[in-house]
Amino acid sequence: MTQAIDAKLAELGLSLPDAAAPIAAYVPAVAVGGLLHVSGQLPFKDGAVMTGTLGDDRDLAFGQEAAQRCGLMLVAQIRKALGGDLSRVERIVKLGVFVNSTPDFTDQPKVANGASELMQALFGDAGRHARSAVSVPSLPLGAAVEIDAVVAIRN
Repeated sequence: MTQAIDAKLAELGLSLPDAAAPIAAYVPAVAVGGLLHVSGQLPFKDGAVMTGTLGDDRDLAFGQEAAQRCGLMLVAQIRKALGGDLSRVERIVKLGVFVNSTPDFTDQPKVANGASELMQALFGDAGRHARSAVSVPSLPLGAAVEIDAVVAIRN
């Protein structure tokens, strides 16, 4: 599966970043009871966090790209936590999507699609997941989007 995901990434013109180190007192991922809980990941582009507020200085397309970039970082963290073996991914169970947005911005689900569509493209039916998409007034480092995940894994 790892090679198939690498091929799909290349087909999409994307690549996985290096898994980011935590910026505070937590670990990037914890495996327990057949589930891998992945801490919230920020959107990195060209080595910098994608920042801004949706509905103010950033538009929907920027938000969707930021969500996709969070999704790439999630997959990078999953790969690292599983020792490089993405074939252990049984299913993407849930994504929690946090969108830095104005009170009148209501397209959080459309922003979240940037990550959801990536998971489905990479993992097929196993990438279809439950999801939350909510507005928040700010995120770490001024990020536009942050996403965490729960992933079912094989031992």
